[in-house]
Amino acid sequence: MKITTFNPQIISKNGENIRKLFEELGFEIRHDRKEIGSLDFEGLRLKDENGSYLDIIKAQEELPLEHDLTAIRMNVDDYEKAYELLKAHGFENFYGDHFVDSPSAKSAMMISPGGLMINLVYHKKHDGEK
Repeated sequence: MKITTFNPQIISKNGENIRKLFEELGFEIRHDRKEIGSLDFEGLRLKDENGSYLDIIKAQEELPLEHDLTAIRMNVDDYEKAYELLKAHGFENFYGDHFVDSPSAKSAMMISPGGLMINLVYHKKHDGEK
Protein backbone atom coordinates (compact mmCIF):
# COMPACT_ATOMS: atom_id res chain seq x y z
CA MET A 1 0.00 0.00 0.00
CA LYS A 2 1.29 3.43 -0.93
CA ILE A 3 0.16 6.81 0.45
CA THR A 4 -0.32 9.18 -2.50
CA THR A 5 -1.59 12.29 -0.66
CA PHE A 6 -1.31 13.35 2.97
CA ASN A 7 -2.58 16.70 4.22
CA PRO A 8 -4.69 18.38 6.92
CA GLN A 9 -8.44 18.62 6.59
CA ILE A 10 -10.71 20.94 8.60
CA ILE A 11 -14.37 20.04 9.12
CA SER A 12 -16.50 23.02 10.13
CA LYS A 13 -19.91 24.64 9.92
CA ASN A 14 -17.96 27.90 9.43
CA GLY A 15 -16.23 26.83 6.25
CA GLU A 16 -16.49 30.25 4.62
CA ASN A 17 -14.66 31.98 7.48
CA ILE A 18 -11.93 29.34 7.45
CA ARG A 19 -11.62 29.62 3.66
CA LYS A 20 -11.20 33.40 3.92
CA LEU A 21 -8.54 33.05 6.62
CA PHE A 22 -6.46 30.62 4.60
CA GLU A 23 -6.85 32.66 1.41
CA GLU A 24 -5.40 35.61 3.34
CA LEU A 25 -2.54 33.29 4.35
CA GLY A 26 -1.79 32.65 0.66
CA PHE A 27 -3.85 29.57 -0.18
CA GLU A 28 -5.90 29.42 -3.37
CA ILE A 29 -8.90 27.20 -4.15
CA ARG A 30 -7.91 24.33 -6.46
CA HIS A 31 -11.39 22.83 -6.67
CA ASP A 32 -14.76 22.88 -4.95
CA ARG A 33 -16.99 19.79 -4.71
CA LYS A 34 -20.62 19.85 -3.64
CA GLU A 35 -22.94 17.18 -2.22
CA ILE A 36 -20.24 14.76 -1.03
CA GLY A 37 -21.60 11.57 0.47
CA SER A 38 -24.78 10.89 2.37
CA LEU A 39 -24.13 13.84 4.73
CA ASP A 40 -24.10 16.23 1.76
CA PHE A 41 -20.80 17.97 2.58
CA GLU A 42 -19.10 20.57 0.43
CA GLY A 43 -15.35 20.16 0.08
CA LEU A 44 -12.77 22.78 -0.84
CA ARG A 45 -9.21 21.87 -1.79
CA LEU A 46 -6.70 24.67 -1.35
CA LYS A 47 -3.01 24.94 -2.20
CA ASP A 48 -0.35 27.51 -1.37
CA GLU A 49 2.68 28.61 -3.38
CA ASN A 50 4.90 26.11 -1.53
CA GLY A 51 2.73 23.19 -2.68
CA SER A 52 1.03 22.63 0.69
CA TYR A 53 -2.55 21.41 0.50
CA LEU A 54 -5.45 21.97 2.87
CA ASP A 55 -8.99 20.61 2.58
CA ILE A 56 -11.93 22.41 4.14
CA ILE A 57 -15.11 20.39 4.57
CA LYS A 58 -18.18 22.58 5.05
CA ALA A 59 -20.49 20.61 7.34
CA GLN A 60 -24.23 21.07 7.12
CA GLU A 61 -25.92 23.07 9.89
CA GLU A 62 -27.96 20.08 11.11
CA LEU A 63 -24.82 18.06 11.85
CA PRO A 64 -24.24 18.13 15.63
CA LEU A 65 -20.74 19.65 15.59
CA GLU A 66 -19.95 21.64 18.72
CA HIS A 67 -16.61 22.86 17.32
CA ASP A 68 -14.37 22.54 14.28
CA LEU A 69 -12.64 19.20 13.77
CA THR A 70 -9.24 18.52 12.26
CA ALA A 71 -8.45 15.33 10.38
CA ILE A 72 -5.77 14.02 8.07
CA ARG A 73 -6.69 13.30 4.47
CA MET A 74 -4.80 10.22 3.38
CA ASN A 75 -5.15 9.06 -0.23
CA VAL A 76 -3.93 5.53 -0.84
CA ASP A 77 -3.48 3.25 -3.83
CA ASP A 78 -5.05 0.24 -2.06
CA TYR A 79 -8.18 1.21 -0.11
CA GLU A 80 -8.99 -2.24 1.29
CA LYS A 81 -5.48 -2.85 2.61
CA ALA A 82 -5.32 0.61 4.24
CA TYR A 83 -8.82 0.19 5.69
CA GLU A 84 -7.91 -3.16 7.26
CA LEU A 85 -4.63 -1.77 8.62
CA LEU A 86 -6.44 1.12 10.33
CA LYS A 87 -9.10 -1.27 11.70
CA ALA A 88 -6.32 -3.49 13.10
CA HIS A 89 -5.04 -0.43 14.97
CA GLY A 90 -8.44 0.21 16.57
CA PHE A 91 -9.84 2.76 14.12
CA GLU A 92 -13.60 2.69 13.52
CA ASN A 93 -15.42 3.86 10.42
CA PHE A 94 -17.66 6.87 11.18
CA TYR A 95 -20.12 5.49 8.60
CA GLY A 96 -20.30 2.04 10.20
CA ASP A 97 -19.94 -0.56 7.47
CA HIS A 98 -20.50 1.97 4.68
CA PHE A 99 -18.25 4.38 2.82
CA VAL A 100 -18.69 7.44 0.63
CA ASP A 101 -18.73 6.39 -3.02
CA SER A 102 -18.61 8.84 -5.91
CA PRO A 103 -17.71 8.38 -9.57
CA SER A 104 -14.14 9.52 -8.85
CA ALA A 105 -13.39 8.32 -5.31
CA LYS A 106 -14.29 6.15 -2.37
CA SER A 107 -13.64 7.22 1.21
CA ALA A 108 -14.38 6.69 4.88
CA MET A 109 -13.71 8.84 7.93
CA MET A 110 -11.75 6.58 10.25
CA ILE A 111 -11.52 7.50 13.96
CA SER A 112 -9.02 6.05 16.43
CA PRO A 113 -9.92 5.22 20.05
CA GLY A 114 -8.04 8.41 21.06
CA GLY A 115 -9.90 10.60 18.56
CA LEU A 116 -7.40 10.83 15.68
CA MET A 117 -9.39 11.22 12.47
CA ILE A 118 -8.09 10.00 9.12
CA ASN A 119 -10.19 10.53 6.02
CA LEU A 120 -9.14 7.48 4.03
CA VAL A 121 -9.53 8.15 0.28
CA TYR A 122 -9.00 6.07 -2.83
CA HIS A 123 -9.19 7.81 -6.21
CA LYS A 124 -10.66 5.52 -8.81
CA LYS A 125 -8.68 4.93 -11.93
CA HIS A 126 -10.11 5.79 -15.33
CA ASP A 127 -10.27 2.11 -16.16
CA GLY A 128 -12.42 1.29 -13.14
CA GLU A 129 -12.13 0.75 -9.42
CA LYS A 130 -9.38 -1.39 -7.96
